[in-house]
Amino acid sequence: MAPLPGAELVQRPLQLYRYLLRCCRRLPTKGIQQHYKHAVRQSFRVHSDEDNPERIQQIIKRAIEDADWIMNKLRMVPVEEATSQLLPSSRS
Repeated sequence: MAPLPGAELVQRPLQLYRYLLRCCRRLPTKGIQQHYKHAVRQSFRVHSDEDNPERIQQIIKRAIEDADWIMNKLRMVPVEEATSQLLPSSRS
């Protein structure tokens, strides 16, 4: 099950980018939202020069699966615990 309706319609990188940013809006706290928005933007920049259609489809599929995993994990744990599990620790 995809995190948001319409995941099956995502075919192009820009569609994926918009889809993932909409997913971020559903995250419980501003800190988590900002963290994942930043990660989405960074990943988009890293893969912006990808021109292999097969690889692009692999990236899209994996990104949707990852978003699904994160959204499912958040549904199963309290917000405080989700925050500590999903954001990187500031401790060394």
